[in-house]
Amino acid sequence: MQNLKTKDKLIAAFVFIFVILMAWLWFSPSGIKLAPNIELTTITGEKIKLASFRGKPLLVTFWATSCSGCVKEMPHLIELHNKYHTQGLRIIGISMPYDRPDHVMKMARQKQLPYIIAMDINKQATQAFGGIRLTPTTFLIAPNGTIVRHKIGELDFSIVEQQIQSMLNLTTSTSQQPTNAVKQLN
Repeated sequence: MQNLKTKDKLIAAFVFIFVILMAWLWFSPSGIKLAPNIELTTITGEKIKLASFRGKPLLVTFWATSCSGCVKEMPHLIELHNKYHTQGLRIIGISMPYDRPDHVMKMARQKQLPYIIAMDINKQATQAFGGIRLTPTTFLIAPNGTIVRHKIGELDFSIVEQQIQSMLNLTTSTSQQPTNAVKQLN
């Protein structure tokens, strides 16, 4: 009889640990989820697929022309683009579905945004990334396609830049093993 109780306790402990582990993996911001493979249309009419950026770090930011935090982040995004674009970093700014295309194009011209600007007219991108409602919302995607940072609100660019540098150093020295970039960031 005592043996059965011990066995039941072990099973219960195993189930408990398994549930905790699965919850941690699901809610962990450490790159467990893959970025969605969606197609975007840029303000120049070009069609791009997120999967085409595999092998490179990718920063995807959802923004709106009416969002003061988004506008405040633009100089930092321009700086990141200018600093790391030649090393492989790609940045995509996706305007919210409610933003008028003419306003998006006007702001991109005025701010001289050098990175890719896409419009989410049909709500495909906002839905694919989990129902984006607030801006700015930013995702840092590792070269292997996993989301390693998800931030609602303004970014701490020093932390993001460290992660980008880590990914660029690892992808340069070990381009055959991009999954190591995620392990190094955690």
